[in-house]
Amino acid sequence: MTSRIDPVLLAKLVCPVTRTPLRWDDQRGELVSEAAGLAFPVRDGVPVMVVREARVISSE
Repeated sequence: MTSRIDPVLLAKLVCPVTRTPLRWDDQRGELVSEAAGLAFPVRDGVPVMVVREARVISSE
């Protein structure tokens, strides 16, 4: 399930909600927006930056 994301691409991507940088979660294979509390999936190496596809993360 773990896929990789190009570091150059990661440096250019921002959260579509807050416009803040994203963090790569290697274990889950997701792009995480700490500011929005959302995790965006990466499918077949392609980030899915659609809010309705994002998983809400807890603020623990």
